Amino acid sequence: MTQEDPSATQPNLHILSVLVENKFGVLARIAGLFSRRGFNIFSLAVAPTDDPSLSRISIVVDVHNTDAAQIAKQLDKLVNVLEITELQPASSIERELMLARIASNDSKAVHELLESFGGSIVDSNPSETIISVHAHPNQLDLCETALRKFGIIELQRTGRIALGHLGDSKSD
Repeated sequence: MTQEDPSATQPNLHILSVLVENKFGVLARIAGLFSRRGFNIFSLAVAPTDDPSLSRISIVVDVHNTDAAQIAKQLDKLVNVLEITELQPASSIERELMLARIASNDSKAVHELLESFGGSIVDSNPSETIISVHAHPNQLDLCETALRKFGIIELQRTGRIALGHLGDSKSD
């Protein structure tokens, strides 16, 4: 039996932080660029910044390094795109939010599990519990696996958001 190369099955994720003008159609143009180039968006999060005229888009894409550089160049050509930064996992802080509805009324067992992930119970009834956890995506993967013993009824995760470590941030 031959062993499969783990790098062949693991995604090659790149996080692009894109500052854009908060205008109609900007996200559609960005999504269209990815679609035309045949790149799949692994995760996407977008929201206005502290300046309501700007939005920050966090795009996680599964591509090779040369493709990530090409995507950044293509994004930079789009109208309304102001700045693109590729965030490296080792020099950034990543977070994601997970909400899950689980089939459990054992709030003590659920609470004990959530303590190890920094999560909380946000709603419950005699047969179901809704939990919330925000953590690094790898931690959420582990939490999701641990929740399966209770029976996951519904699960939703946000896209990743990320910021560069303070030592790596730009000073404008």
